[in-house]
Amino acid sequence: MKKYELYRETVLPITSLEAWDFFSNPSNLAKITPVEMDFKVMTKDLPAHIHNGLVIEYLVRPLARIPLKWISQIRAVNAPYSFVDEQLKGPYAYWHHEHIFEEKGGSVLMKDKVTYAISLGWLGQLINQLIVRKKLDQIFDYRTEQVKAIFKSK
Repeated sequence: MKKYELYRETVLPITSLEAWDFFSNPSNLAKITPVEMDFKVMTKDLPAHIHNGLVIEYLVRPLARIPLKWISQIRAVNAPYSFVDEQLKGPYAYWHHEHIFEEKGGSVLMKDKVTYAISLGWLGQLINQLIVRKKLDQIFDYRTEQVKAIFKSK
């Protein structure tokens, strides 16, 4: 199984505590996900902030409006500096997303490190090259625009 990496850095004019407060709230993920993906958190009674072991179920429509169930688990929480979400069930053969927040002179450097894999061997590699990687780049570009807009007004 071939693994791929996606890495992004975004500087936000906020403190690490403000970044943590926003990104550790599972309900905020919908605010930074492209509208056309029709992202919905299905888990009821979510806590205001994540914790180790928290399992969250989502419904998302990433391609051709086909609904996909995505279940993730939160791991390696080190508030207010980092956490990991890993897919337990969903469209990927493997998904590991590390969120890192570093104070940088009155701002926060937010890092996203995603390692993912697609099943289907060489066909999965082709699907990644033609569709998946482009879609992930679009999603993370949108996310960057949204968080910059949200925190610009603060």
